[in-house]
Amino acid sequence: MPNLYFCQPHAQNQGMLRAVLTVEDCKYLVAPSSAVYVGEEFPTIANKRDAAADFAVLRVSAEEADGDWRSGFYRFDADLMEINAVLLRLAR
Repeated sequence: MPNLYFCQPHAQNQGMLRAVLTVEDCKYLVAPSSAVYVGEEFPTIANKRDAAADFAVLRVSAEEADGDWRSGFYRFDADLMEINAVLLRLAR
């Protein structure tokens, strides 16, 4: 199942597992077209500008890859509180 991580560089949090999702939940949470594919390795903080902004990372395994999501890591910038609210709705 895809994993969702919250990254808060200003708090020296490089990635905390927040949720384990279904592929269908991923599509509800973030459109595949709005997530940036960053490859097969978890993204790192590249520069000072990135260090200030929180972001989320989605990991899709090879078994879960489909026409919308390929295997690897996706980064997307979003308000983590808003993502958390969506996760709470999905849990109901």
